[in-house]
Amino acid sequence: FASLFHSTLGRPFSLGMLYDCRKDSLIPGMTLWDPDVLEKNIRERPQPNSEFEIVASESLEDKSSALNVQASLKISFLSGLVEVGGSAKYLKDNKISKNQARVTLTYKTTTKFQELSMKHLGSGKVKHQCVFDKGLATHVVTGILYGAQAFFVFDHEVSEKEDHQDIEGSLKTMVKKIPEIAIEGEASLQMKGMDISKDKKFSCKFHGDFNLQRNPVSIQDAIEVYQSLPTLLGANGENAVPVKVWLMPLKSLDSAAARLVRQIRIRLVTEAQSILEDLSELEMRCNDAIKNCTTQQFPQIGKKLKTFKELLSEYKLEFQRTLAKTLPSIREGREKEAVLAKVLKKRHSSPFNNKNLGEWMSCKEREINILKSLTDMMKNTKIVTSRYALDQEILSAEHAVCFAFTSLEDDEPYLSYLSKYLKETPESPQEITFQTYDAEKDQWFFSNEVWNTMRQKAKLFNEFAEANKDSNIRFLIAGVANETQKGASIHLYKEGSLVSENFEPPSKPEKTAVSDTTHNSVTVRISPPGFGLPLKEEAMDIDGCRSYSFGKESFRRNRTIMVLGAAGSGKSTLINGMINYIVGVEWKDSFRFKLTDEGQLRSQAESQTSEITVYKVNHQEGFKIPYSLTIVDTPGFGDTRGIERDRAI
Repeated sequence: FASLFHSTLGRPFSLGMLYDCRKDSLIPGMTLWDPDVLEKNIRERPQPNSEFEIVASESLEDKSSALNVQASLKISFLSGLVEVGGSAKYLKDNKISKNQARVTLTYKTTTKFQELSMKHLGSGKVKHQCVFDKGLATHVVTGILYGAQAFFVFDHEVSEKEDHQDIEGSLKTMVKKIPEIAIEGEASLQMKGMDISKDKKFSCKFHGDFNLQRNPVSIQDAIEVYQSLPTLLGANGENAVPVKVWLMPLKSLDSAAARLVRQIRIRLVTEAQSILEDLSELEMRCNDAIKNCTTQQFPQIGKKLKTFKELLSEYKLEFQRTLAKTLPSIREGREKEAVLAKVLKKRHSSPFNNKNLGEWMSCKEREINILKSLTDMMKNTKIVTSRYALDQEILSAEHAVCFAFTSLEDDEPYLSYLSKYLKETPESPQEITFQTYDAEKDQWFFSNEVWNTMRQKAKLFNEFAEANKDSNIRFLIAGVANETQKGASIHLYKEGSLVSENFEPPSKPEKTAVSDTTHNSVTVRISPPGFGLPLKEEAMDIDGCRSYSFGKESFRRNRTIMVLGAAGSGKSTLINGMINYIVGVEWKDSFRFKLTDEGQLRSQAESQTSEITVYKVNHQEGFKIPYSLTIVDTPGFGDTRGIERDRAI
């Protein structure tokens, strides 16, 4: 039958009010005494005290400590059973970003203490005995400490170039000066030599039990409000509010009254608190990722992050509902604590366990970092954020080259697991077991091969863009889904039509090399820029023969050309000329395609084609010819490898 004491958390307590500790709720409208009897015999004594404190921690543990919230009341708040008000709203003021440095200045004052006397609590003094039989309450308010509390929450946005601890330390030093300035008079407040009043990254919020005309939003506002707090209580403390209450069990007055059977163990309270703090931490990381500039440029990632955040919020709400339903039953004795332990354990075996959630978030952060790294390599190239914007760009340009991130819209099995889990109900006949999800499995950004290829493509793309920045070619970056090209590919457009979805920009020329010297001349060899068409090799069972195809199979009629000639006669050049004509490259264009490698490393006295090679060019829309074409390229005869080579051909 021991008495309890609770922080009021901004709730409207009064002496003699009934309270249900099972739900941590007030029972208004019912009392054990008539109002006149209740008011006549109240004892009162002054309790003047004021203090301030600086809080730099954002943990719920430290916030609860600042408000003197005990474990049993804390878990009721966490579950949503208790709705806080006034200064206690500080408990709900969580950072939305990890890039926030936060310091809180707390002000606490007390004025008086009131309590009931034996004229209320003595034997036979209770008038309304019927209240005990109703079982609505477990305790009665027998003592109240009056006063007020205020929390000034100062936030400062930390940029990538700033040190979080450094900013937080400077902010803390500055906030410590506010009480001194409030007493001694005006002074300028600076943070790291900067006038904080002009800093747009700085913000201030107020949570208090005081009736302010307007809430402070700047450091100067905060100083003025802090100075005025003692006067706002009134000359005789008439504006003070209950800050702490003492509760007596009704069982000590009547054995028939309802009672609190058990409190929740601190270990379980701490575990529930840890789960909710983990979810809040993930929400902060998700918020930061959504606001990231790279995410804004590629909304495909933002869409997945928003879905993830919505699923987190839904799970958090469902978890709190379960707590709110379970806690009163345990406190009343209808269920054992093991039920709550099972609820907490279930989270660890669900897809919402902290390890899997954290891994998925880390994957998205890595994906964003990779995109930023690659776009920084191509920093002078315009990024288009939608298919509509991309169409506008390519349709208004004669030629366009687009570095396309192709895997941003890949399926996310883990998000599907989370969604499916939330749809399961406790009444389901069979509970689905979810295996531990490997967040890194099959992700394109964890493949070294894909990453190296993307870097090489980005480098070539950037070099090609720089070399042609004065031309009429438009260079773009966009997210374009393509399951056949992992990671990224380069798209070439001509007059709004896609010419190639795996365009290979010409690389920089090799270093010059002297190939021949005479008494009056020097022949210098330099490798010209060149890039090949995306060819798919097809299997052939004939030795010395290779076959390649270009484009998707077409039902147009096919024609075949066989190219024969002596070594050095220009067969490879002819074939490359044909393919450039077919795909619509014009003389004024600053690029050329290659179907065959003209072999700069070989002498012109030696054939550039070492095997019989078949090129199947499937007809595509935009071709200059109305049919598919098969080109058979044969090795040159009469080269320096002799007559045996000619006989083989």
